[in-house]
Amino acid sequence: MSESNIITFYGHSAFCITTKKGLKIWIDPWLDNPKSPDKSRGETRADLILITHGHSDHLGNCMEIATSSATEIVAIHEIQQYLLSKGFPNVTGMNIGGTYVTKGVSITMVQAIHSSSIQEGQDIFYAGEAAGFVIGLEDGTKIYHAGDTALFGDMAIIGNLYHPKVALIPIGDHYVMGPKEAAYACKLIDPKIIVPMHYGTFPALTGTVGEFERQLKAHHIEADLAVMEPGQDLEIA
Repeated sequence: MSESNIITFYGHSAFCITTKKGLKIWIDPWLDNPKSPDKSRGETRADLILITHGHSDHLGNCMEIATSSATEIVAIHEIQQYLLSKGFPNVTGMNIGGTYVTKGVSITMVQAIHSSSIQEGQDIFYAGEAAGFVIGLEDGTKIYHAGDTALFGDMAIIGNLYHPKVALIPIGDHYVMGPKEAAYACKLIDPKIIVPMHYGTFPALTGTVGEFERQLKAHHIEADLAVMEPGQDLEIA
């Protein structure tokens, strides 16, 4: 038991949430990404794994972490079917707009605007729609992982309906929102804590924390900006 929920960043869009009760929730666990810290090795116990979409930089090392049927994977229906076909026994499929409660936490799948596919060699498989997650922890804390997404107006609904305390927001540009769009997204969502992600991993991801911070100030957003280095923990009381 801990007095705080702990969010650990593993680079790119990969996070692990360790709840006050010790539950480990991984999101998009690409642990051999170019920014991944050494601490990712050997620390992969997982109670839940959430996958926002099928691209390899988000499905990541899911199949290596989910080595036991005690680990439950949660993803959109098409990714569930793909993983079941690979022999993973504990995969729950859901779809955008739904909420699933398991192991004491609620998982709401929300919209993201992005593509989604799974590639094996030269073959590309349809992987449903890309999504984000609003995760309600045992103590009521809500964390929004936006996944890979463009800016969209209904982020205001996510803010108004779920009131996430923490928003994990892509800022890298090119494949996702850039700093300007990401800052406006934060205006719509209105979280207390903002964690930028999905930037700096590849040269194409040109969005920077500095520019994101400038854009947040331009929109008069007073939330705490928590810039996390890979391997760093963030305590959420």
